[in-house]
Amino acid sequence: MPVTITGSGVFTPSQIITNDDLVVAFNAYADRENAAHADEIAAGTREAIPHSSAEFIRSASGIEQRFVLDRDGVLDPTRMFPRLAARPDDQPGHMAEMAVAACTDALAMAGIDAAEVDAVICAASNHERAYPAIAIEIQDLLGTGGFAFDMNVACSSATFGIQAAADMIRAGSIRRAIVTCPEICSAHLEWRDRDCHFIFGDVCTALVLDGDPDARGFRIDSTRCATQFSNNIRNNDGFLRRTHDQMEDRRDMQFMQNGRKVFKEVLPMVAGHIADHMSDEGIAAEDLKRLWLHQANKSMNDFIGRKVLGRVPEPEEQPNILQDYANTSSAGSIIAFAKHSADLGEGDRGLICSFGAGYSVGSVVVTRT
Repeated sequence: MPVTITGSGVFTPSQIITNDDLVVAFNAYADRENAAHADEIAAGTREAIPHSSAEFIRSASGIEQRFVLDRDGVLDPTRMFPRLAARPDDQPGHMAEMAVAACTDALAMAGIDAAEVDAVICAASNHERAYPAIAIEIQDLLGTGGFAFDMNVACSSATFGIQAAADMIRAGSIRRAIVTCPEICSAHLEWRDRDCHFIFGDVCTALVLDGDPDARGFRIDSTRCATQFSNNIRNNDGFLRRTHDQMEDRRDMQFMQNGRKVFKEVLPMVAGHIADHMSDEGIAAEDLKRLWLHQANKSMNDFIGRKVLGRVPEPEEQPNILQDYANTSSAGSIIAFAKHSADLGEGDRGLICSFGAGYSVGSVVVTRT
C-alpha cells in the first residue's frame, strides 16, 4: 500500500531572539557571575566566564536568530531561561497548543478533516508531562479518531515517527496519520553555558500521511532508522529526580553535549547510513533533487551533503533553515521539507534525514507524485 505525505504545517512562535540580543544578555550574566566570584577567580580556584559574541555564534553554527515562546525570561541576566505559566488541567498544554496550530495547517493542505485521521503521533525530544500523553490531548483538541501516542527519539523523533506511521498504514491498521513535533527546546537548553547557549529554538511541525492510492503529494518510497547508545548528548532531568534529592538547579539536568565527539562520531554514522539506504534502494546521487537534513549545525550539513552527493551541494539542493530557526531538534528537517518542497515536480526524488542523541538517525526517501 502506498503512503503519501499530503500535507505539512509549521507553527512558528512570534518572538525572536537575535544573536546580538542573546550576546548582550549572556555577557551581562557573565559579568554578574564573575563579579560575584571575583575572589575565587583571582585565587585561581574558579575560572571566569568568557564573553560570547555574535560572530562566534555564526562561525560555530551558522545560526543568526531563533524563535522562542518567551523572550523576556531567556534574556533576563538574573534568570536565563523562559518563563512559561503553568496551565490548569482544563486548558490545553503548551505543546498541544503548538501542535494544534501546525496540524490544522497540515490538514488544510491535505484537504481532509481531522475526523478522517486514525492516529496522532507526538514525536519530540522532551514532553511537558509523563501522562496523559500529549498526543492524546492533541487528538482530543483536533477531533481525530482512532488512537494517539507520544514517542521520543530526541532529534530523530520525526523520521522515526514517519516510519512508525507509514508501517501502520502499510499494515492496514490505519488509513491516515499525523506526525507532529512540538519542540520547546528553550526550556531544556542551558542558556548560561557559552558553548551551547545559542543552539536551540522553539517550533512545531506536522505532517499528514495518507494511505489512499490516489493521494497526491510526496510518496514515501522507503524508510530506515538506526540507533547506537552514546552519552555524548544527554539530558538527565526526569520524574526520578526528586527521589535522588536533586531538585536544586543543576547543570547536568539540562542539555549537555560533548560537541567535538558528536561531530567526530555522528557524521560518519549519518553519511554511512544514508549511503547504505540509497544503495539498497538503487538510488544514485544524481537521482536526488533535494536533501532535507537535520538542522543542527551548518558545517555538519555541508559535510553530509558532500558525502551523499559526492560534491558540494547547490543551495537549493540542500536548503538550510537553521540560520532563522536555530536547532529545533526533531522539527528541523521537517521545517526544511515544508518550506522547500513545493517547487519540485512530479517524479522528483528527495531524502529527509534527522540525527542526534541516542545516537539516532532516520532517513526517508520520497518522490513527488
